[in-house]
Amino acid sequence: MTSMMTGKNGSLVIEFVLAGLTDRPELQLPLFFLFLMIYIVTVVGNFGLITLIGLNPHLHTPMYYFLFNLSFIDLCYSSVFSPKMLMNFVCEKNTISYVGCMTQLFLFLFFVISEGYMLTSMAYDRYSAICNPLLYKVTMSPQVCYFLSFASYGMAFVGASAHTGCMLRLTFCNANVINHYLCDILPLLQLSCTSTYVNEVVVLIVVGINITVPSLTILISYIFILASILNIKSTQGRSKAFSTCSSHIMAISLFFGSGAFMYLNHSESMEQGKVSSVFYTNVVPMLNPLIYSLRNKDVKIALKKVLI
Repeated sequence: MTSMMTGKNGSLVIEFVLAGLTDRPELQLPLFFLFLMIYIVTVVGNFGLITLIGLNPHLHTPMYYFLFNLSFIDLCYSSVFSPKMLMNFVCEKNTISYVGCMTQLFLFLFFVISEGYMLTSMAYDRYSAICNPLLYKVTMSPQVCYFLSFASYGMAFVGASAHTGCMLRLTFCNANVINHYLCDILPLLQLSCTSTYVNEVVVLIVVGINITVPSLTILISYIFILASILNIKSTQGRSKAFSTCSSHIMAISLFFGSGAFMYLNHSESMEQGKVSSVFYTNVVPMLNPLIYSLRNKDVKIALKKVLI
């Protein structure tokens, strides 16, 4: 099957080859089982949390509404690229069609951006709960929760459409080996035989907005949260408030830190970029249900009721 053809969109490539995480033969099988286990834990953890929140009326609160959405995003997010990534470890040549690649790129970006804004919504929820507890039911009404979640998905759709739309205007000639385990922006730009200036500007603007806006919102929220916690006279009360926020801080630090390092650090090599991307593509979706559930009393109680 030929991988070159002249198409209506000017692209000569009709399929790409995913190079994978590494080309070292002795690492293929160990990495296959490692990432298979990560994917299984991710699916079981996030699907379990979705089911638990959906079935338990006591968990139908704003905090768990956003956690429900976060688990849904992580479940879909990891499923966009994990099957193809696993194939890289066991197949001699892992191909993906041009249409499949652009679809994977759109879905990957959609869920990545959604996660960033959903974490931001969760920060606002914690701010409302700790800083304005008496007005919490008003400030975090069902209408507000729906608006924040739909806004998260809306921003993700706009961002993913901008990146994918710009990618569709590029021409890919002879080179069709993507030096990555998924169809991501930077590896695809390296294959283009036409100018990528517009794409690079869009990356800086869209990625800059989708990192800066959530990061600043989260930072401001936590400045107010910290100030409120320090004003709590009870040591037990301060400890409980810090415990509530610690899981969220861990998740956002890992997600935004690795994302910013990957997309805004142009000095690193593509090989280093692939390794650093593992943190936000594989580790974050796996850890989120563990971070937010195993340390959560309400979830533990709900889980015991389901199991018993």
